Amino acid sequence: MKKYNLLTIISLLVIGTGCEGDKKNLFSIDESQFKALYHPGDEIPIIITNKNEKNIDSVSFFSNEKRIGSTKGNNTFKYILNEAKLGYQNLKAIVYYEGDVQELTSRVELVSKEEPKLLKYQLIATYPHDLKAYTQGLEFYKGFLYEGTGNGSGVSTGQKGISSLRKTDYKTGKVIQKIELPESIFGEGITFLNNKIYQLTWLNNEGYVYDANTFKKEKTFQYFKKMEGWGLTTDGKNFYMTDSSERISIINPNTFKEVDHINVYTNSTKVPAINELEWINGKIYANVYQKDAIVIINPVSGAVESVIDLSELKTKVTQHPDLDVLNGIAYNSSNKTLFVTGKNWDKIFEIKIIE
Repeated sequence: MKKYNLLTIISLLVIGTGCEGDKKNLFSIDESQFKALYHPGDEIPIIITNKNEKNIDSVSFFSNEKRIGSTKGNNTFKYILNEAKLGYQNLKAIVYYEGDVQELTSRVELVSKEEPKLLKYQLIATYPHDLKAYTQGLEFYKGFLYEGTGNGSGVSTGQKGISSLRKTDYKTGKVIQKIELPESIFGEGITFLNNKIYQLTWLNNEGYVYDANTFKKEKTFQYFKKMEGWGLTTDGKNFYMTDSSERISIINPNTFKEVDHINVYTNSTKVPAINELEWINGKIYANVYQKDAIVIINPVSGAVESVIDLSELKTKVTQHPDLDVLNGIAYNSSNKTLFVTGKNWDKIFEIKIIE
């Protein structure tokens, strides 16, 4: 009797699962109509397949949880990508039929419309740089270079540096002012706002605010979510922060809450590992981790507008076992030049971009 009851229960569960599975498979989004990549202004035809010819009352459509429209019955819905952010568009269709509801999902990818321009540069000057500085952030402020370093290990010897915040005379490389962070903290990107220095940490999910003159730490702030801290810059109103992905978060500097974001894309692919940032004349200049180039990003759309190949600069520094990647961008607005360097590089280069 017990065996019979057990078999009956199992049978009922199997039958129940089968019915539920049939119900879930009544409809689907026809992905055969989708292109591999879409561009702003393109139209996506969203067609609901109805293999069992159910009576569909209406369908509501969403993209990234934002309602984009609806249809009566089972008509094709045409979604025009005019205001969507670059990146993945998570599509959802809610089908209302015969007193029941089914939710369907799919995804397409929206890339930039424009092909990035390749810009050239002129080497203006070369200055000394601390070979042991594992550069994470670089700023030019009131005639001096400020640098945030991490305690990253060298690529060969494994010897770790010390995370720090420092002020240097860029012409001599002399460190004028420096504070060091505890060994448990990996320092990351820095930026200036209202005579304060903001410094991120990699994995501690927090950042620090310092007095720009004294380097006295005035505040510790928490990130708006669990994330890595990489690069940081400001347009004078908001912060722009990277986290190892293609996403740049736009952050309120008073609350450190995210108010918006962009995704960084070329006309063919996303650009992950966006690292150090610098705001220059309304654009975001960014290092890309493990790439010997700077990308220039539209801060509204996230589109990569230009690329500067700096691979030759790495050949001009001392080649040693712990030499690491290009990282560090600082802008001298007076001369309209950039200071660029890398992790454990013994030189900083001043360059001018040629449009």
